[in-house]
Amino acid sequence: MVFQEPTLLPWRSALQNLCITTGASVAEARDALADVGLAGRADDFPGQLSLGQQRRLSLARAFALKPDILLMDEPFVSLDADLVQEMSALYARLRAAHGVATILVTHVAAEARQLADRIVTLEGMPGQIKSDLANAP
Repeated sequence: MVFQEPTLLPWRSALQNLCITTGASVAEARDALADVGLAGRADDFPGQLSLGQQRRLSLARAFALKPDILLMDEPFVSLDADLVQEMSALYARLRAAHGVATILVTHVAAEARQLADRIVTLEGMPGQIKSDLANAP
C-alpha cells in the first residue's frame, strides 16, 4: 500500500526502510532506489529527503514487495503540478514493469484519467456509484 502521507521509518535510512519493511536484500533495495531515482540516497534518513523523494521511497517500498495488487491512497497529494506529472510517469513505468494491478484513490479527475484503465466514481450516499467508466483514458 502507498499511503497519502509517506509512512516511513524516520529513524532508519532509505535503504533500511526498504530492507526492513520488505525483506529485500541490500542489492534489491539499491536497485529499487535506483528505479525511483534515489540512487545515491541510500544512507539518507526520511527527514533528509524532500516530500517528493519520500513519495519515491514509498513507491520503491511498495514495488519491492512484488505485490499482485497495489492500493494507493492519494499518493501524489500535496505535490506541485510538475512533480505530480513526474511521479505519475514514474508510477506508470513501474506498474508496467511489474505488471501489478492497482486500486488508486484520488480526488483529481485528471490524475484518474491519466493513470486508470477503469474509473469508478463514488458520490452521494455511501455505496452508490455515480458512474463506472470502462477504458477511461
